[in-house]
Amino acid sequence: MKRITIFYILAICCSLHISAQGLNFSGLLDSTVSFNAGAGDYPNFSYGIEEYANIRMQARIRDSARFDGAFNFIAASGDYALAVNQTAEMADLMGITNSGIALTSFAGSENFIAAIELERIHFRLNFETFDLDGGLMRMPFGYGQVWKPSDFLNPPNPLKPDARPRAVLGAVLTWFPVDDLKLLGFGAAPRDPFSGGGGGLMGISMDQHWEKASLQGLYSFESPQGGSMQGIHRIGLSVKADLEIGLVMDALYAYNHEAKTGLDGLSFSAGVDYSFFGGDLIVLAEYLYNGARSSTAAGYGGGFSNEHYLYSGFTWRFNDFTNAGFALIACFDDVSFTPIISASHELFQGAIVSLSAQIPLDRDLFSGDGNRGELGPLPPDHLQPLLPINGQRIGSYFNCTVKLRLRF
Repeated sequence: MKRITIFYILAICCSLHISAQGLNFSGLLDSTVSFNAGAGDYPNFSYGIEEYANIRMQARIRDSARFDGAFNFIAASGDYALAVNQTAEMADLMGITNSGIALTSFAGSENFIAAIELERIHFRLNFETFDLDGGLMRMPFGYGQVWKPSDFLNPPNPLKPDARPRAVLGAVLTWFPVDDLKLLGFGAAPRDPFSGGGGGLMGISMDQHWEKASLQGLYSFESPQGGSMQGIHRIGLSVKADLEIGLVMDALYAYNHEAKTGLDGLSFSAGVDYSFFGGDLIVLAEYLYNGARSSTAAGYGGGFSNEHYLYSGFTWRFNDFTNAGFALIACFDDVSFTPIISASHELFQGAIVSLSAQIPLDRDLFSGDGNRGELGPLPPDHLQPLLPINGQRIGSYFNCTVKLRLRF
């Protein structure tokens, strides 16, 4: 499997070198060490080591076409190896694809496991007023900074800020009828790659930009599968404005007639950001309403199980090379929180060292009354099926990662 993957990579590079006007490479290398204080059945102390490289390539073919590709190379040990090993099982339990690096096969060695993952491979054809993209690529939607409900193909998770956005196999037709207006039609293969029937996606979106504001409208239809007579309709609206303060609103409603979707199909976020002291201090707050069958809900593409969340945080820029931040993710339904502390320093151009720590908190941690929260050290019993390790009750009291990132 590994040799076949490497063969295909080399074959693509060679063929492009012959026909394209130069093949350009870029990428990044992350060297990461993590430390974890486990809760429940997880070890009291554990650590992980990961070497991760994302290699991107791009080639222009004449004046009207472009090729883009990207591959991930991973070597992992400890907690990171365990996470990779359990990805496929976790995806089965949740009924979705994990939002991180979803590896289903890897090679084991004496003190690490290694894997290669195809992340992107797609083309773009440029015409006078429209572009055509096709292949394995990212299809982003919405303007939200933290929750981003409109990005239903892979909504981000602020608890996993470094997770790579999931690519989908499909095509996008983009038309620019006038300046500042973009119309987009898209289609994607079913989430289940072995589905020969329903589950495919198609839709349209519109982006209109003004001097200090932007608006995006979105509609998509997911065809029925498994004998169902009804598909899933998704309608989204995203707005951002750059006034004295930055404002953003992002909403997506998913309607499934068979499931009798009501308000639980809505995911809605709204936020503000403002900078002080000439931009040295940036403050951000964003609220999320998460319907039980919405795009941000666990089992429906997202990873959250309650309804009301708030992200608040600030970043302080000491100089052009160093900054630090603090954020708090809160769930109002079960009174649980996860503070996140972060800092980064640019050693030299293209080299950044960073530190991030998460400290899950809930009522049970302080009172021992059994009121465990979703964002606490050990999730409550009704969330245990979402955990990846064979029904074990696992969690974390404290997690810290130190990373060196090199860009080339």
